Amino acid sequence: MQSKQSEQSDIFPISAEFDSSIGDIIQKVGAEFGAIGEGFGPSDAEVTQMSHYYRLDNGWGYWVATLNGDVVGGGGIAPFNGSDSVCELRKLFLLPQSRGHGLGKRLAEQCLTYARQQGFRECYLDTLSTMTSAVRLYEALGFQHLSAPMPGTEHNGCDVWMLKQL
Repeated sequence: MQSKQSEQSDIFPISAEFDSSIGDIIQKVGAEFGAIGEGFGPSDAEVTQMSHYYRLDNGWGYWVATLNGDVVGGGGIAPFNGSDSVCELRKLFLLPQSRGHGLGKRLAEQCLTYARQQGFRECYLDTLSTMTSAVRLYEALGFQHLSAPMPGTEHNGCDVWMLKQL
């Protein structure tokens, strides 16, 4: 679905002023899909200070998405378990009212572009099968399903694991 002409969207790197909004969105959307507690991304310690962890100068990146001036979500990339060759697409969450505007695709593409610029050769993600729109997006972007999580994943509550060659 294309954005309406009157709607304005933007994507930009996270800064401290957006930590609270993004943390709230990650928690809210996580709860919407049952991703609550240990083994799910919304419970990670970094959620309360995303800008502290996701700094473009350290190989981690997180981008904030706005729609009509409101913060509606974000998505990030980070090395997978400190790897130089494998990164992870992390915490790509959008509020319900912002879905269907192409923001998820734009966020994912921004993350993958950054990953390539950082020299990563593969991108891993884990998610939930109940996040059907997200899974379809990842498939459309070329992610392939794995039969099990990559060794070392922190999110053992997820039931979909995917990998993309960069």
